[in-house]
Amino acid sequence: MTPRERLERGLKYTAVGPVELGRGLAGIGVQSARSSSAWLVRRYRRARVSDRLGRDLAAAQQALALELAAAQEVVSGLPQALQDARKARRRRKPLIVAAIAAVTLVGGAITVTIVRRSMRPEPSPLPPSVDVQPKP
Repeated sequence: MTPRERLERGLKYTAVGPVELGRGLAGIGVQSARSSSAWLVRRYRRARVSDRLGRDLAAAQQALALELAAAQEVVSGLPQALQDARKARRRRKPLIVAAIAAVTLVGGAITVTIVRRSMRPEPSPLPPSVDVQPKP
């Protein structure tokens, strides 16, 4: 994979992550609500309470179903909203790429400077331990 593809992939998953998190949380909420309504139905059937309570429960289930449908519409609209938001922010993309390039260039220059300095031997403050002049 090229560095550009890696960057695009990273940005894509950075943007998609919160949407998936929101959809997951909404799905857990929907599942919890369905589980709760099923538990209420079972409890109602066991207790065989009056018809009035049954009508109230049915109205509550209907209201819950409407709320769930509205929540599902909102969750299904999240990817489109995210895509619209991304289109609105595309003007900033060249600036972000330029900033990343500048940071990379500065980091590379600093790294090269450090490596070059480390390759140069430092002069010893001590005199040589062996005579430099050969004896005849």
